[in-house]
Amino acid sequence: MANLSTKYLGLDLKSPIIVSSSELTNDIENLKKFEQLGAGAIVLKSLFEEQITIESRHSQSYNKRYGFSYPEVEDYISNYSHKNTLAEYIDFLKKAKSELTIPVIASINCVSSSEWVSFAREIEKAGADALELNLFVLPSDPDRFPEDNEDVYFDLVNNIKRETSLPISLKISTYFSSIAYTIKKLSWTGVSGIVLFNRFYSPDIDIDNLTINSSAVFSKPEDISTSLKWIAIMSEQVDCDLCSSTGVHDGTGAIKQLLAGAKAVMICSTLYKNGFEQITAINKQIETWMDSKNFSTIEDFRGKLCANKAENPAAWERVQFMKYYSGIE
Repeated sequence: MANLSTKYLGLDLKSPIIVSSSELTNDIENLKKFEQLGAGAIVLKSLFEEQITIESRHSQSYNKRYGFSYPEVEDYISNYSHKNTLAEYIDFLKKAKSELTIPVIASINCVSSSEWVSFAREIEKAGADALELNLFVLPSDPDRFPEDNEDVYFDLVNNIKRETSLPISLKISTYFSSIAYTIKKLSWTGVSGIVLFNRFYSPDIDIDNLTINSSAVFSKPEDISTSLKWIAIMSEQVDCDLCSSTGVHDGTGAIKQLLAGAKAVMICSTLYKNGFEQITAINKQIETWMDSKNFSTIEDFRGKLCANKAENPAAWERVQFMKYYSGIE
């Protein structure tokens, strides 16, 4: 029978399927169910930097509303909100570690590099197996140099790595002036892994009510194409593990990412759409496919079709459709 075990971030996983950070991973009973169904690891729901900031501001606003405008009081309430939010996250992490045997990866969603150094130490003390930094800086300021946005990533990683020995993974977006170079350079920082790519809020417009709403929350199977391309191009160009995220809804998608060179595959939307049992179904699909191809382990085929090994590596870098449309009249 096929062996699905693999290594990611130096951790032993019984399956390459990781449940990614979401509201689903903010419930202990869900986490236990994911483990029972065959998940290789779990990323806890992210603690958002904006969440802490908003709660702190809410406390200050409440304080002023009722006439307590003393700076000392405002500072006290702000610090209390901050520390209380972090403490709740640490408590949940400890509970998860006590209930599970598979790796538990803590997650921080950052918009800057200033908040998290000391908190990373607390996460390590609480027993996390690794820490995922989900960092996204939207390059929307036309007066800001690209390197200024990219420096935030390097500052965050370098600051946290000085304070903790935890394996660090960095979950990034595609918004870079040179994505291949940036991924490679990030791998030189000593991170254990890079996740390609994070899925973030995308705005849409309601033309009837003249409001700004969110677009589709869940990914679709066809969304796999972007991460698949860059996993294949970069998997042998970096000094760390690559993990795929976004668009994997079944075993076929997971197999594609592994063939492209991913060490592990994160899933989320498919659990909302198809139920938690999809974890078992994906593992079974991978096993059946491996048996049909006489692959005994993940390493027997991982990266077999990456850009460096494919018979036609240029296929991964083709960006024009003219070849396919040239015969259409």
